[in-house]
Amino acid sequence: MWHKKRVSLNMGETEQRPTAGSRLGAQENAGISTLEHGQKLPPTPPGKLVSIKIQMLDDTQEIFEVPQRAPGKVLHDAVCSHLNLVEGDYFGLEFPDHRKMMVWLDLLKPIMKQIRRPKHIVVKFVVKFFPPDHAQLQEELTRYLFALQVKQDLAQGRLTCNDTSTALLVSHIVQSEIGDFDETIDREHLAKNKYIPQQEALEDKIMEFHLNHMFLGFCFCRGQTPAESDFQLLEIARRLEMYGIRLHPAKDREGTKINLAVANTGILVFQGHTKINAFNWAKVRKLSFKRKRFLIKLRPDVNSSFQDTLEFLMASRDFCKSFWKICVEHHAFFRLFEEPKPKPKPVLFSRGSSFRFSGRTQKQVLDYVKEGGHKKVQFERKHSKIRSIRSLTAQPSEQHSESSSFTFGDDADAPAVQSCQQGKELKVSAEDAEQRRSPSLRKSPKEGRRVDGVVMATMEEEEEIVKDRTQQNRTQSQQPSTAGSLTGSPHLSELSINSQGGPPLANTSLSPNLSPDAKQSSPLISPLLNDPSGIRTDDEEEVRRKRCPADKAYFIAKEVATTERTYLKDLEVITSWFQSAVSKDDCMPETLKNLIFSNFEPLHKFHTSFLKEIEQRLALWEGRSNAHIKGDYQRIGDVMLKNIQSMKQLTIHLRKHNEILMELENGIKNSRKLETLCRDFELQKVCYLPLNTFLLRPLHRLMHYKQIMERLCKHYPPNHTDFRDSRAALAEVSEMVAQLHGNMIKMENFQKLHELKKDLIGIDNLVIPGREFIRLGSLSKLSGKGLQQRMFFLFNDVLLYTSRGLTASNQFKVHGQLPLYGMTIEESEEEWGVPHCLTLRGQRQSIIVAASTQAEMDKWTEDIQMAIDLAEKSNGPAPELLASSPPDNKSPDETTVDQESEDDLSASRTSLERQSPHRGNTTVHVCWHRNTSVSMIDFSIAVENQLSGNLLRKFKNSNGWQKLWVVFTNFCMFFYKSHQDNHPLACLPLLGYSLTMPSESENIHKDYVFKLHFKSHVYYFRAESEYTFERWMEVIRSATSSASRTRVLSHKESHVY
Repeated sequence: MWHKKRVSLNMGETEQRPTAGSRLGAQENAGISTLEHGQKLPPTPPGKLVSIKIQMLDDTQEIFEVPQRAPGKVLHDAVCSHLNLVEGDYFGLEFPDHRKMMVWLDLLKPIMKQIRRPKHIVVKFVVKFFPPDHAQLQEELTRYLFALQVKQDLAQGRLTCNDTSTALLVSHIVQSEIGDFDETIDREHLAKNKYIPQQEALEDKIMEFHLNHMFLGFCFCRGQTPAESDFQLLEIARRLEMYGIRLHPAKDREGTKINLAVANTGILVFQGHTKINAFNWAKVRKLSFKRKRFLIKLRPDVNSSFQDTLEFLMASRDFCKSFWKICVEHHAFFRLFEEPKPKPKPVLFSRGSSFRFSGRTQKQVLDYVKEGGHKKVQFERKHSKIRSIRSLTAQPSEQHSESSSFTFGDDADAPAVQSCQQGKELKVSAEDAEQRRSPSLRKSPKEGRRVDGVVMATMEEEEEIVKDRTQQNRTQSQQPSTAGSLTGSPHLSELSINSQGGPPLANTSLSPNLSPDAKQSSPLISPLLNDPSGIRTDDEEEVRRKRCPADKAYFIAKEVATTERTYLKDLEVITSWFQSAVSKDDCMPETLKNLIFSNFEPLHKFHTSFLKEIEQRLALWEGRSNAHIKGDYQRIGDVMLKNIQSMKQLTIHLRKHNEILMELENGIKNSRKLETLCRDFELQKVCYLPLNTFLLRPLHRLMHYKQIMERLCKHYPPNHTDFRDSRAALAEVSEMVAQLHGNMIKMENFQKLHELKKDLIGIDNLVIPGREFIRLGSLSKLSGKGLQQRMFFLFNDVLLYTSRGLTASNQFKVHGQLPLYGMTIEESEEEWGVPHCLTLRGQRQSIIVAASTQAEMDKWTEDIQMAIDLAEKSNGPAPELLASSPPDNKSPDETTVDQESEDDLSASRTSLERQSPHRGNTTVHVCWHRNTSVSMIDFSIAVENQLSGNLLRKFKNSNGWQKLWVVFTNFCMFFYKSHQDNHPLACLPLLGYSLTMPSESENIHKDYVFKLHFKSHVYYFRAESEYTFERWMEVIRSATSSASRTRVLSHKESHVY
């Protein structure tokens, strides 16, 4: 018998009857799915109450009494409120209609118009939207309900996979319900509970996997908590082809029986249970249905063999319309930033369906949970016999990482636990042990903080911005590496579990993988995984510090080694990865191939030998070999002098880089195939920066050598044995920098103009001789509609203003240009009553703009005035920059948006998944999201301030420190598991962040710790020495607080190149 309770809802208030949350002492209405923090349930129409039976995911039944005229949203919100469910937007209510077809409850229509005979209908509360990565689910309760949905789908045969994956899934369910492995208890439990059809044949394999959950590597540990088991269950399930799939029978044009399905990535086509095709949202221009025909109109693609419009025949118009509605909702939930506004009602005639998605989008849900506008509550697991709820050490990242290992808690009888990877004993305090003995439930695990993309599910808006490359290509990896993915972001090796087959897993610590298309995941969404091997004890740290020399010269030499490792990896992007991509496609002229690779390969060969020599010297310095003579080797100047002198012979290759950059851009301009190849290569995780940036790296590296030798000479007294060699090396490298510096400045401007060209649409001739980039950033433009955010681009002859376009590539569309010749600028805060306001008066038009802060306004005023002065000294007005078509016309990639019509569902709206993710994590997009700006001088300083090395990282609410290899470049911190990795796990753009020292109240109590914070996002980083701490502070400060032009220029003058 199902358990039943009654909940009455009238005029928006709930009867005072016990709920799932109140029985455990939680406050009522702690979280309601579609309401913002502080809002109450909307008042519902008065009238007669009707009882609706809701079957929950744990198979209990609740009876809700709602007014007859109440819309479906009232019932949905009442269920979420009853469960204290914050992330209720992922769930829906489904019921059989009068044709016995399961349909979703429409949240906007009255309930009684949808459920005709409520006394005879049981409405099911189930998961409706399956995100690409369960790490995007912030609440333990949400993940528990998702785990129940997976359990239900397994039992019903909806989630099909091979026997190994099935047994592994069931073993995690068993672990969650009965705890650690015990053969007798396991057999009894499996005999009483049927999780899958024909379960008997897999019982031995299920028990084998259940036993393995008590082991980490080859060491015995306490088993997983229910929360950890839920996480691992979802980690495995999301990799299966049928995860979250509901099949809708159809036929193609040839009459072949197929099944259609919709997911977060787009529309899928199955033959039986095998996926045979997929249409990503970015490729879909319009969805519509006409009677029984379901139509998909695709965007034009010269490389595709698909027809422009695909047609599928379904059983009836009702089936067809039902599937169309589901597609509309999935597109809106996963792709839009906010709920679509209702379409105005026509005066006379209406055409098509008025259906639209109602509720918060995934981005709005993620933002709401991140802002912390809710209170975490305890909950009861109906099927679990384990009462204690232990917390995860870290929430796995949105990005993919090598493994998702957790530090396990233990029972009262176990006062200590062995760390299997370190072999160290972790002590458990008496208070902790006492807390474990307490029968009361503890709070659910706190979420670990995530690091991009991108990129990159979301740690913060970076997760969109960076979403780096890391958020949008989660499932299909395009790079030549075999690494696994951390949600579409960088990936290390991961265990493969799929519906076709997979090896038995002794340890199910899996890595998360993100997104659609190639699915990555989401910005910088992704916490890096806290893996026990990365957690260092204080004893380890002390031993390590005592072993290393304390001389500042040693840490300067070590900086040479760490940055050289990164530089060598950057060279390999060209000499290995790009060369491999080019060799597979005959689209690059042989002359261009020879020009690029014949000049980069000698550099790679030389620096490989150089790095080896530096590392050998450091080993001698540290006493790791030949300790009795180490005194003769505590220096680095001789090694630097020898190699810098040898490097002079490579100057001929360095002088070719200007030609390489220009010829590559010309090749891309003249060849669509080469353009496509380079664009696709930039999507690979190994290409973590724009491709042409890597072409400038050798020149940048010379500047780094010069700066390092300056610090070394400043540190040494004149009588030091290493001073003479160090000073000679500085003189040699300074001469090389002086010879190449002018060329490098021109190349950086040329590279920046071409990079901006990719971010802008509506421009014909951005890159012309004599044009120089000065500043880009976000300002608000005052118009008849009020202040509207716009992106401004300042050059030495013209000022452009743009808006972020609705194209799939997420570019910025140019709205207008203001030639600087004859322009005047004046402050107009008092005139318009807008803070930080400026009026720009051109010869043909004037605009009013407002900056976010006084500091931003001062930077823009200073740079615009300087640019005006430069324009006045030139020969006259700049040429027209806009494309020949008017700025308001749609580009070929854009379509009009008319989603509510039966004949249209546009896929061109702003989205969490983008067709060209590499255009969604650039500096331009970071400035847009952070409402800030950067100048060319900032970019030049960023080139000088690059740094690599190991740091210990800690989240605000975590306990341990995780060791990561960190590369700082291009205003971002890129995180790796180790320096040997080919691509980053995550990226954190630092524009807009604040850099401070932890306060006493934060209880860090460690040396050499700095703090990064932006809004509610807080990260602590710990360096190994005073020198490295100061260096990290110095380079990060250059990204978090851009200097004024006056101060920067005086700084530049002190460095004669």
